[in-house]
Amino acid sequence: MRPFLEEEIEPLATGAWILGTGGGGSPYHGYLNLRQLYRAGRRVDLIAPDELGDDDAVAVVSAMGAPMVGLERLTDPEILVRAVRLMEEYLGRPFQAIMPLEIGGGNALQPFLAAALMDLPVVDADAMGRAFPEAQMTSFAIADLQMFPLSLSDIRDNAVVITRAASWKWMERISRKICVEVGSVAATCKAPRTGREVKDHAIHGTVTKAVKLGRTVSAARREHRDPVRAILELEGGKFIFSGKVWDVERRTTEGFLRGHAVIAGLDQDRGEQLTIDFQNEYIIASRGGAPVVTTPDLICVVDSASGEAIGTETLRYGQRVSVIALPAAPVLTTPKGLEHVGPRAFGHKLEFRSVFQQ
Repeated sequence: MRPFLEEEIEPLATGAWILGTGGGGSPYHGYLNLRQLYRAGRRVDLIAPDELGDDDAVAVVSAMGAPMVGLERLTDPEILVRAVRLMEEYLGRPFQAIMPLEIGGGNALQPFLAAALMDLPVVDADAMGRAFPEAQMTSFAIADLQMFPLSLSDIRDNAVVITRAASWKWMERISRKICVEVGSVAATCKAPRTGREVKDHAIHGTVTKAVKLGRTVSAARREHRDPVRAILELEGGKFIFSGKVWDVERRTTEGFLRGHAVIAGLDQDRGEQLTIDFQNEYIIASRGGAPVVTTPDLICVVDSASGEAIGTETLRYGQRVSVIALPAAPVLTTPKGLEHVGPRAFGHKLEFRSVFQQ
């Protein structure tokens, strides 16, 4: 276990925004909240999964909803604490640690906010290695772990515990319906995990990975190097497309932000177009009508000059962007993993072929 330093907050936000593949919610509000908590004297420790006791209870925390709504509605960190306390009351025991559901976007910072107020450590791991929009799109679901109970709270003092669900997809459907009813944004504490389950089935080291990624981008900017190239070199990624955002169509439906973006090519891609379909996160990138990158490979849209990630809710006409692909966590590309997070899991009749195996 080690202290998570105040100077790591901004790199975490920067790196998590890139790993969010367009989703997970903007980390900006979480970054400001966590910085404020640190300046008020709060602190958080980061604990490695292997340091957990096998029987330790670990809270899996995230915000749920549509990214566009999250831009407009600020969330008090106390709402996150309420979801965790509600789960503790239901279980009849306290948690020993908190971990992010996903390392992507603002959801990478949510557990730190709760942990700072509850004096608990944050586990250096998550269940996605990126961001995904649905409950069954996790390493815990891939491992067939139990999906209930789940607690949910909102800003109006509504609180719900889902005590049982028939499957991961049913848990997603039930909790999503509740989330929509409370305004398409809520704090959740997912099914609690034991230390043993986190050791065996979480994706380890992802908080550290996000911080390192953020620091790499900052260093490239400071040294007047290309931050996009720095990201690719660090993560072993691939450059996909360079262009300008030409068109964006999006709509908030059923608690998701869905749509597509069209990017007109520049530089070596002049005269070409890249279309990216998204459901909170970027799911499929197509060129000339043919897919070139698909989930679970990470499709990241970043500002060509700064390397700053651009979320699906912040895409706008005229942005000069670079589209890059980063490798997915190995568990996501297994046959069982692809059932949960491959193109067909999003309703696309495509077989996954990693851009890193071509």
